[in-house]
Amino acid sequence: MVVRMAQYTIDVEDLDVMVAFWSAALGYEVRQGDDGSAKLLPPGPPSAAAPTIWLQGSGTAKQGKNRVHLDLVADTDPQAEVRRLVGLGARHVDVGQTGNEGFTVLADPEGNEFCVLDRPPTR
Repeated sequence: MVVRMAQYTIDVEDLDVMVAFWSAALGYEVRQGDDGSAKLLPPGPPSAAAPTIWLQGSGTAKQGKNRVHLDLVADTDPQAEVRRLVGLGARHVDVGQTGNEGFTVLADPEGNEFCVLDRPPTR
């Protein structure tokens, strides 16, 4: 047996800001609960290629560098996608890159790091 990724959970301080950012960034449908959380659903059935995102209200700000982060791949030009994400509220962050990486490191509006890959991962 093996497991597959079904959902990625992000603790958030401001649920509305994070719902707006991540749903627009990923094109996911929002199902917001009354408990301070929201589920973002991909188009079509959940899969390892498109897991759901759970935004869990924590009431506290992020502290330190993420130990786990999302690597995103664009359907179009990666740098155009980076510009779009920055327009939605992401920002560039330096986590020690040299400038020769095949990805761009960004942070969402609450500082959670994620990468936009220049191309899909290879085996």
